[in-house]
Amino acid sequence: MKTQTQDSPATKIDAEVMALARESFRCARAGEVDRLAWLLEVGVPVNVCNERGDSLLMLTSYLGHVEATRLLLAHRADPERTNDRGQTPLAGVAFKGDVATAQLLLDHGAQVDGAGPDGKTALMFAAMFDRLEVLELLLARGAAPGRQDEGGRTALDYARAMGAQRTQARLANL
Repeated sequence: MKTQTQDSPATKIDAEVMALARESFRCARAGEVDRLAWLLEVGVPVNVCNERGDSLLMLTSYLGHVEATRLLLAHRADPERTNDRGQTPLAGVAFKGDVATAQLLLDHGAQVDGAGPDGKTALMFAAMFDRLEVLELLLARGAAPGRQDEGGRTALDYARAMGAQRTQARLANL
């Protein structure tokens, strides 16, 4: 059986593929839409994940790069793909309070009550960090305020635990 040497064609291709993948994550973090579009055109998989399980979409949406997020969704990035911590892009956006990106994700198939293995939904993250505007969007899109995580906690429980005054008041009035 022939083994690959350091200078073999396969090793060179693997190094080039890895360089393109690293570049795609750099572009996602920076919101470089044109370069990211080119990387997708040359074959970087739209749902590629880094060592923490974060997809390109997770990074662009979490960092508030709306146009880069739009590009990835147009290339069929999976808005439900969770990272290694079980978080969805919508949950990350709810934590950050980015209404525009939350709406974009929802418009492209993110499940309003989607959750990771721990059962935490985007509504729970919005409630926890007092992101009232995102909470209102999620409620308008049908989020279930009474839904419980694996520990039996609701969005209102999280708002109370974190002292999130605005979201606590809103949820208590439902």
